[in-house]
Formats: sequence, structure tokens, C-alpha cells
Amino acid sequence: QVQLVESGGGLVQAGGSLRLSCAASGRTFGSNAMGWFRRAPGKEREFVAAITWTGVKKYADSVKGRFTISRDNNKNTVSLQMNSLKPEDTAVYYCAASSFSNLQIETRAYDGWGQGTQVTVSS
Repeated sequence: QVQLVESGGGLVQAGGSLRLSCAASGRTFGSNAMGWFRRAPGKEREFVAAITWTGVKKYADSVKGRFTISRDNNKNTVSLQMNSLKPEDTAVYYCAASSFSNLQIETRAYDGWGQGTQVTVSS
């Protein structure tokens, strides 16, 4: 079982930037895809971005062009650079490890989850 720990959340003004990081322990990411999801107040958890072991990426339309996902397979970390943040990006952000090697956007394809980190964007 992989343990995931997110860091880097916080409060930022609209238009600002934050960088989220996720570190794994217990087992390595291996060739599994990794993803970021978020849950806004009163809403379901939604897909944000995913990346394969080889670096192929996929983004939700709402963050495309503003967020960048990356991973360091040697350090067993995955990051999410968030630029041009908007108030609607306010949510708890979760790092997730997929049980598949290809890109996945459904939560059921992920079997390892972090505890989440709060991102709040003020207008």
C-alpha cells in the first residue's frame, strides 16, 4: 500500500500561483499513472490532471493552460504547478496513485489517496 502526503496548499489571491507536491512512501510509483483531483465545497471530487510514468499528461478543460503536472520517478514525487488561479479553483486537492499505467480520469481507477491539502483563492 502506498502512502501519499501532499503539501503546498494555502491562501492566495486571484491571479497568483501555488505549487503542490506529493511524496510517496511504502512503495514506489513504479510504472503507475499519478493524478491530482479536487473537491470544492458542496461538490463531487473531480479530476484535475494525470501523468504517466513516461510523462504523458492529461488535464481537465477547466485548468488546461494554467496548471502543469510533473513527476520525478527517482524521487517518487509528483507536483502540480498552478498559475493564474481563480476563486473557482478553491478546493481540497488530493494526490492519487492509479492502479493502471495509462492515463485515467475516473476516481475508481486510483487505489492510493493522500489526505488532501486546502487551496483557497480569494477574489
